[in-house]
Amino acid sequence: MPRVVVVIPARFGSTRFPGKPLLRETGKFLIQHVYEQASLASCVDEAVVATDDERIRAAVESFGGRAVMTSPAHRSGTDRVAEAVRALKADLVVNVQGDEPELEPEAIDLAVALLERHPDADMSTLAAPVADPARLRDPNLVKVVLDARGYALYFSRALIPASKSYPEPPPGDQHVYLGHIGLYVFRRDFLFRFASLPPSPLENHESLEQLRALEHGHKIIVGITSYQARGIDTPEDYQAFLARRRSRHA
Repeated sequence: MPRVVVVIPARFGSTRFPGKPLLRETGKFLIQHVYEQASLASCVDEAVVATDDERIRAAVESFGGRAVMTSPAHRSGTDRVAEAVRALKADLVVNVQGDEPELEPEAIDLAVALLERHPDADMSTLAAPVADPARLRDPNLVKVVLDARGYALYFSRALIPASKSYPEPPPGDQHVYLGHIGLYVFRRDFLFRFASLPPSPLENHESLEQLRALEHGHKIIVGITSYQARGIDTPEDYQAFLARRRSRHA
């Protein structure tokens, strides 16, 4: 069986919400919620936080987690993950966003199993059907289109596939649009190759690093799930998370 390691990149200096990994109005750090949820996946052998901040490292170690210090110069979370993995024993590496405290462990299991079933794929990720027109128009929701075998053709912040009635879907539109979920599983060797590639033109244009893989001819297999990612990007997102948590516990 391949050894599966989750790496959670986390930095203190987020542009929109500085310090969010250390929020703890629930009694647990935000990064702790993510770490514990990821560790529940049945396929995971180890979970590690990759950070460039001593405060985050100390917080992770305070709840018994493992943290790896990385360079503050990385341009993306994937680059941070790649540095951390060089010190770890892993066959498959799961890149989990550090701001998703409601991560479903089954999502990790699905993405890992998908990559194991498709030996010609270099990495895997997930997508979920989205029907809400307002969400589909939101550039923060990345959309993806697939080929007949389930491999990614393209990711975009625009509504894809487009119709001749663009930018609005045609009347009575029955197409199932897919919203991308930013969870990735890499084969170890490919992770290092991916991190060594220069940013590609489409990646820079859309500000989507997964396009780097497609532009360089690599295959991304995509699993369809009902899981809806709820990342914490703003203080309002965190308050909504707290409200959902209180509701569940009530």
